[in-house]
Amino acid sequence: MSKVISVEMERLLATGSTLRAMFEEGKKMRKEFGDENVYDFSLGNPSVPAPTEFNDALKEVIDTTDSMMLHGYMSNAGYEISREAIANDLNERFGTSFRMENVTMTVGAANALVVSMKILINPGDEVIVFAPFFLEYRNYISDFGGVTVVVPPNPPTFMPDMEQFAAAITEKTRAVIIDNPNNPTGVVYDEATICAMANVMEEAEQKYGHPIFLLSDEPYREIVYDQVEVPFLTKYYKNTLVCYSYSKSMSLPGERIGYLLIPDEAEESERIIAASSIGVRVLGCVNAPSLQQLAIIKVLDKRTDIGEYEKNRKALMDAMDAAGFEYVKPQGTFYMFVKTPVEDDTEFVTKAKEDFHILCSSGAAFDCPGYVRFAYCVDYDMIRRATPHIKELGHAYGLN
Repeated sequence: MSKVISVEMERLLATGSTLRAMFEEGKKMRKEFGDENVYDFSLGNPSVPAPTEFNDALKEVIDTTDSMMLHGYMSNAGYEISREAIANDLNERFGTSFRMENVTMTVGAANALVVSMKILINPGDEVIVFAPFFLEYRNYISDFGGVTVVVPPNPPTFMPDMEQFAAAITEKTRAVIIDNPNNPTGVVYDEATICAMANVMEEAEQKYGHPIFLLSDEPYREIVYDQVEVPFLTKYYKNTLVCYSYSKSMSLPGERIGYLLIPDEAEESERIIAASSIGVRVLGCVNAPSLQQLAIIKVLDKRTDIGEYEKNRKALMDAMDAAGFEYVKPQGTFYMFVKTPVEDDTEFVTKAKEDFHILCSSGAAFDCPGYVRFAYCVDYDMIRRATPHIKELGHAYGLN
């Protein structure tokens, strides 16, 4: 045991990130075998370019904004002009009535989630998540002494099981996290599901006599297919905090810009709003990046072209069908969750990598063994080149 590294960081060093480890493995393999002979579906790094208008907005902000405003401090919650623009955009799109004060600018959705937990979670409080879920949720929760409570996966639909959800809620439950559309399954929780979840949570609030907050992690909100609609959750459950990022909808993961939305209807909303700006500061961000705050509001009506993702989705589904694999048809995101023909998905990931140079992510990393995640936010030509190898992988397990 290190005399320097904390116990918690020792744990993180030991567990690492399987997604990042596979991404690094892919870099090594490309050097050894050549780019054209490695098929890397491991990491959700958007492959479609950001809207050109965003680059233009960056230049405009730099050229026209007073230097002190552009490079100086502002209110911890962010520029008023940015918060007001986002509130107005949401009102126009979703028929809501948010004010500037309801919006706190954050360093992406992850920062919004962490700020929310800093506000809400005391040591020993429980936070419910639905498997499969984004693997960092456990770390975010444990950062504040919270306890992760996992509702088991519900294949093949992967819609939350309401009986299991209700059974998971206890007097210690403080929050519930959902990711809609879901990473890693690509499933979208529809209106009926959201209404059922809201009913379960409202009954639990009455039973235990304290609010239970719904933390809605929404980086993929706009990446949906086949006219699927994503319910805007503040309209269904009053104690909802929305954690949003432009990382995926505008292909800006490196810019780290998003917001935390706190509706007036939420319990003690004024205190949560006040606490959110303190949360951004004490967690070390101080404020969200100034340049990104000013640029993003010039392109709120723009999105990355998801037509490329739709094309990739179809190509990967065709490849999986030909290979004989079972999978969840993605309604949103740019991920496909594929059932492994053997119980040990880690064994499957290893065989795919070593024998066929196909890189994907273990479902166990998302608390759902027996599946793997393929990220299809990749070059279309790579999917085309990978298709015969995916079929060979299926053949190795007797699927075709």
